[in-house]
Amino acid sequence: MKPADYPVDPAQLWEHFYQISRIPRPSKQEGAVRQYVIDLAEQGGHSWRTDDIGNLLVSVAATTGRADRPTVMVQNHLDMVTVKTADKDHDFTCQPLSLQVVDGFVMADRTTLGADNGVGCAAALALMTDHEVAHPPLELLFTVDEETGLGGALNLDPALLGGKLMLNLDTEDWHELYIGCAGAGGWQMHRSFDTVALAANTEQWQLSLQGLAGGHSGIQIHEQLGNAIKLLGQCLAEVSGVQLAHFDAGLAHNIIPREGVLRFSCPAGGGKQLQGSLQELQAQWLGYLPAADAALELTLQPADIGRVLTTADTRVLLDLIALFPHGAQAYNLVQPAELVDLSINFARLSLAQGELMVESSFRFFNETQSLPLQQQVLGLARVFGLTVTDSVAYPGWQPDFDSPLLARASALHERLFGLRPAVKAIHAGLECGILKGKKPDMDILSFGPTIRGAHSPTERLQIDTVAPFWQFLTALLAEL
Repeated sequence: MKPADYPVDPAQLWEHFYQISRIPRPSKQEGAVRQYVIDLAEQGGHSWRTDDIGNLLVSVAATTGRADRPTVMVQNHLDMVTVKTADKDHDFTCQPLSLQVVDGFVMADRTTLGADNGVGCAAALALMTDHEVAHPPLELLFTVDEETGLGGALNLDPALLGGKLMLNLDTEDWHELYIGCAGAGGWQMHRSFDTVALAANTEQWQLSLQGLAGGHSGIQIHEQLGNAIKLLGQCLAEVSGVQLAHFDAGLAHNIIPREGVLRFSCPAGGGKQLQGSLQELQAQWLGYLPAADAALELTLQPADIGRVLTTADTRVLLDLIALFPHGAQAYNLVQPAELVDLSINFARLSLAQGELMVESSFRFFNETQSLPLQQQVLGLARVFGLTVTDSVAYPGWQPDFDSPLLARASALHERLFGLRPAVKAIHAGLECGILKGKKPDMDILSFGPTIRGAHSPTERLQIDTVAPFWQFLTALLAEL
C-alpha cells in the first residue's frame, strides 16, 4: 500500500516509481518490469525493440518543433540489488516492496529500495507519459542484469545505440554531474579441504555477526565500513584448538559484507574464553568503525555440528582471511580525497562440508595501477592453494572535461539553481564506459537525485532532491 505521506511532485515520476516498487525485479528476473515498460510504450503509441539478452529500447518521437534536433538517449537499468535484514521475511522474487517515508526520505521496510536505478527508470517513463515535457527525439534504453556485473550492457547489441548524446540517470548525489566511472575486475576462488570427525571433549558453537551497515563496494568503500568476514575471522584468531565447520558471510561482489555466521568446535572451555573476549572485541571495533556500524552485534550460542576442518587447515583459512586485502588502496591526488582510484572488496566467503568459496572484486580508473593489487591477490591464491576463476570485468569511463554536453549542462544548472555543479568521476561501475566502448562518438553525462545506503537495507531516496532533478532533466532536454 502507498504510504499516506508518499510524495506527489513530480506526479508521474513518483507514480511510476511506486508502480515499479510493486514489481519484483532481481537481476536476471526483469521480465515483469520490462513488460510494464512495454505496456506503457504501446499505450502511448511508441515503438520498442529488444535484443537477445533482454535489453529494451523505446523510441519516443520529438515534441512539436523539435524533430530536427539530435536524438538523445536516456539510459537506466531495470534490475535492483536484493538485500534485507535477517529479521525481515521478504521474497524478492514475488513480493512487492513495502515503502515508507522517514525523515524526508522514501525507503523500504528493512529491504533495499531499488531507487538504484528505479528512480532513473521512473524519470524515463515520465518522459514517455508526461505530454507537457518538451524534448527532442528520445531513445529510452533500459538494460538488464546491471547489478551482478553489468551483463546487460556488456552483451548489448550495438544496433540499439543510435543517438550521439546520452544521459545516464544512475548516480546518487544531486548537484553533481558525473563524466567518468571506474572499471572493475574480480575473481571466484575455490579449494577443497578434508574434514574430520569431532574429537572427544570438544564444544560446538555458532557465532553470528549482525548490524553492520554494509553498502556499495564502490561509492562507500572509502567510508571504512566494517567487513563481516574480517571481523568474524578476528573473533577466532586467538581461540586455541579451534576447528571450523561452516562459514557464510557476504551476498555479492559489489556489496560490503554486513553480516555472517560461522560454526566451529574447540576444546572444553574454549567457548567460555571466546565469550569473555567478544564484548572487548566489539568495544574495540566500535572505537574506530564509523557511526553507521554502531548496531554491530555478536551472538555466541551452542550448535550441533558434524565434521570439521583440522586445526591446521582452520589456521590456514583464518590466515587467508587476515591477509586478504579489503578497502580503498589508492586515492586520487587531484580530485578531493573521497575519490578513490583503486579499491578491493572482500565480498563473500563460504565454507560448507570442506568446500571453500571466496569472491572478491576490485575497481580502478587506470587498469595499470591495479596490476600490483591483482598480483597480490593471485599470489595469495597460489600460496593458499586456491583455484581462481575470473568473474566481473568491465572497462572504465575516462573523464572528458571538454565535453560539449557537460558545458551545456553545467551552465544550465547554474542558471536554474544559482550554483555550479560539482563535476566528478565515481568510484563505481556505471554502464557508460561499456556503452561508449560500443559507440565511441557518444557524448555522455550522468546525474541523479540523492540516494543514501545503496545496496543495503538502509537504502533511501531523498525526497527534496527529486523535484529539482526532474526540473533539470526536462530543462536540459528542452535545450538539446
